[in-house]
Amino acid sequence: MATGNEIREFLTSRRAKITPDQVGLSAHGTRRRVPGLRREEVASLAGVSIEYYAQLERGTARGVSDEVLDAVADALRLDDAERTHLFDLVRAANTVRAARRRRTPAVVRSSVQRALDTIGAPALVRNGRLDLLAANQLGRAFYAPIFDSPAGPPNIARFAFLDPGGADFFTDWDDGLNDCVAVLRAEAGRNPYDRDLSDLIGELSTRSDEFRVRWASHNVKLHRRGVKRIRHPIVGDVTIDMEVFELPADPGQTLVIYAPEPDSPSEQALALLASWAATPHPVTPEDADDRR
Repeated sequence: MATGNEIREFLTSRRAKITPDQVGLSAHGTRRRVPGLRREEVASLAGVSIEYYAQLERGTARGVSDEVLDAVADALRLDDAERTHLFDLVRAANTVRAARRRRTPAVVRSSVQRALDTIGAPALVRNGRLDLLAANQLGRAFYAPIFDSPAGPPNIARFAFLDPGGADFFTDWDDGLNDCVAVLRAEAGRNPYDRDLSDLIGELSTRSDEFRVRWASHNVKLHRRGVKRIRHPIVGDVTIDMEVFELPADPGQTLVIYAPEPDSPSEQALALLASWAATPHPVTPEDADDRR
């Protein structure tokens, strides 16, 4: 991915989202040719010259200080994920490609798998590409449609965009698609020379109009926590909290644990799913309905 182009397109997209009124500028009596702020307005808000900001927006980032990036981020009212993404793009543009070409481990250490197996809730390890690298028994059952998907190796984004069952499995399907793309976009900023990530983005862009439209928006997200809503083929609707933990010993890998509210229908559904996963003769969906 061309980092200079990414900087230009990201800044342009953020500038287009901010209106003059939002930053205390009056737009009355002026004829505006572009949505959002003009370049000179961003430059003025950031305290830099229009030539300097225009150079940055063209993707020329050599020598840009953190202080200037912070000022631009403030002018554009970037949130934490957007600010981090801007810094990632600029660092990538100023770093030798060979030094950035670090692959995320695709294998989960045996001690991590043992730790997963001690967790009494659905738990898994994924990477920044949303590949599902490992899971405990309940996590494997929770995401069984993804692990068993004919769309390809287990990957949340690939399943959501390319498997016809994705829209049925993810209750908040449209929001889920937006989140997948925003996470992948942020990962692309951190690791622009990750060949596996580039291949995944190329695959999704080629095969999914839904992905292409969302990718062009340049939205980013830090996937640290959230609420997951699914319609599981065995136990039905489940609403569950998600917490994400970095694994410092394995850069790029994160531990994801799902926990339902106590004494909720979702907790009961997970108990049923755990029973189903543990038996050598799984009950059918119809049997599961009868037990609820």
